[in-house]
Amino acid sequence: MNQWVKVVSLCFIMTIGLFVGLKAQEQKKKEEDKAAEYTRAITQRADKIVITLNLADQAKANKVRDIITQQYRDLNTIQEAKKEKVNSLKEKTGGDKQSFEAKLKDLETADEKQIAKLHKRYISRLSKELNAEQVDKVKDGMTYNVLPITYKGYLEMLPDLTEKQKSKILAYLTEAREHAIDAGSSEKKHWWFGKYKGKINNYLSAEGVETKTARAEWEKKLKEREAAKP
Repeated sequence: MNQWVKVVSLCFIMTIGLFVGLKAQEQKKKEEDKAAEYTRAITQRADKIVITLNLADQAKANKVRDIITQQYRDLNTIQEAKKEKVNSLKEKTGGDKQSFEAKLKDLETADEKQIAKLHKRYISRLSKELNAEQVDKVKDGMTYNVLPITYKGYLEMLPDLTEKQKSKILAYLTEAREHAIDAGSSEKKHWWFGKYKGKINNYLSAEGVETKTARAEWEKKLKEREAAKP
């Protein structure tokens, strides 16, 4: 009888072990598939940007694609690590809002320094392979071409802008793009441009440029233009 119990117990343990092993393999497979899908996604994203550069040298094109892909990966690593740190911080502070916010500020400062360092290294690597105009195209590609589209919009909306005003608008949008290329989501990238559009509007207001009526008329023209399309 005792022998039978031992055999049954051993079979039970082996079954449990097999089940746990299979679940671990299944989880590992899911993680590998997820990682492979992410790699495909960011590589395709980088490829679309590189195509706009019209590089004749395929080896260089591949190298630039890999640099962009790695930047996406490095930014994601920092952002995912931050999420884990924030969750850990919530647990440690145990609902103490003041303590949480103070430590969160320190955490965000550290992350900003890390991202700034990564940003500098990234632009340096791109600049070794591309000229300034091509680097700008990469930045535009990473930020959905918001800068050229928005700048063109301001010029169409306000045709009487002075060269000084145009230069200031472009400088603000360029600064917004520098922040946006480091953002981890589409929403955050657009948030940066929205923030700087506010600065632009304040600047134009201080310059005595009336934008409210001009914007309404411009948006009306855009709707008419869209409606006229076949």
